[in-house]
Amino acid sequence: MTIYFYKVNEPYGCFSNFSPHSIQLHGENWQTVEHYYQAQKFIGSLDEELTAIIKAAPTPEQAAALGRDCNRQLRSNWEQIKVQVMRKAVLQKFLTHQDIQAVLLSTANLIIVENSPNDYYWGCGETNTGNNHLGKILMSVREEIKSKL
Repeated sequence: MTIYFYKVNEPYGCFSNFSPHSIQLHGENWQTVEHYYQAQKFIGSLDEELTAIIKAAPTPEQAAALGRDCNRQLRSNWEQIKVQVMRKAVLQKFLTHQDIQAVLLSTANLIIVENSPNDYYWGCGETNTGNNHLGKILMSVREEIKSKL
């Protein structure tokens, strides 16, 4: 069996980066993983002021839209570090919130897939041929947490 997730209000919605679970990283509180991830794209870039704007965005959808603005300059090493940035945030989320940590651990050794029809990098895409990097991170985080129990 495979666990598919996508929308926050659907089963396993807590696996979404848009789920309302705050994280503390770099001495700051972030409303969601999505807020943190999108803001990190601009650290050290010419558009670094966007970091604070994204952090303050009222919703993760707005944070995502700001972070995906193709007219803004990303940090120069973004492609090399984006998976590490995402993993750090996802791990922090599941270490912080015991309720959703239990949901993640309840998946045992099942495959976890972000069922995003549009995202072939973080999810499986419409044709189920995507890289599913977010699902892989969740499975990796699950293993790390299990190893510490």
